Amino acid sequence: MPTLIAGIVAVIVLYTLLQMFRAANPVVLARTIKIGGGVVALAVAVFTGIKGELAVAIPLGIFGAGLLGWSPFGASGFGNFGGIFGGAGAQRSPGQTSRVRSQFLEMILDHDSGRLSGQIAAGPYAGHSLDEFDLPQLTAMIPGFDAESVSLLESYLDRRFPAWRQHAQGNARGGQGRAASSGKMTDEEAYQILGLQPGAGRDEISRAHRALMKKLHPDQGGSTYLASRVNEAKDTLLRTHNS
Repeated sequence: MPTLIAGIVAVIVLYTLLQMFRAANPVVLARTIKIGGGVVALAVAVFTGIKGELAVAIPLGIFGAGLLGWSPFGASGFGNFGGIFGGAGAQRSPGQTSRVRSQFLEMILDHDSGRLSGQIAAGPYAGHSLDEFDLPQLTAMIPGFDAESVSLLESYLDRRFPAWRQHAQGNARGGQGRAASSGKMTDEEAYQILGLQPGAGRDEISRAHRALMKKLHPDQGGSTYLASRVNEAKDTLLRTHNS
């Protein structure tokens, strides 16, 4: 009987974990896996080191440290090893954000966490954060938004409610937003989207573009619309440098 109960509990726990895995933010999930892998690798390195197997412990420790974004070799050599797994290594400054604006919304992407947040810029809920509203309230706003704002809102919903499109009613569009931008992007907008200071060089622009596309590319669970805006920002600034 105890074995049967334990089996039932194990099945319930496994099912719950699978549901959490399906609903998880892909960026947060990848970051969690990377950190967990780093911790496990360091733990195994310590264990093998205690047993005297330094030939295994040292490279395993360096590998674990790289996953956690730290290395005793500094900014060069193995220092960028963690970047292979989704980080930007020493090339990225902490605290950077990207901003995209439309008529009704302002969206902010945190480069460190990959979290996408938004604020309503116009209309009856101006000044309120999107986090204050639940899914039915947010989808009810769609008919009152312009096409560009709808695309931004859909990008936010994809991050916060990964399965929302499967349950959306008639007032929510089913496909990924493909709205064109409201006009020619300015250099100021492009710098804000890439999270750069005015006057950034070509190398900085290219690095910022690559780092953001890792987080926003549709193949990685990101947003088609935001990825297109990041591409437009890069092209806008590179044209400025060429002119």
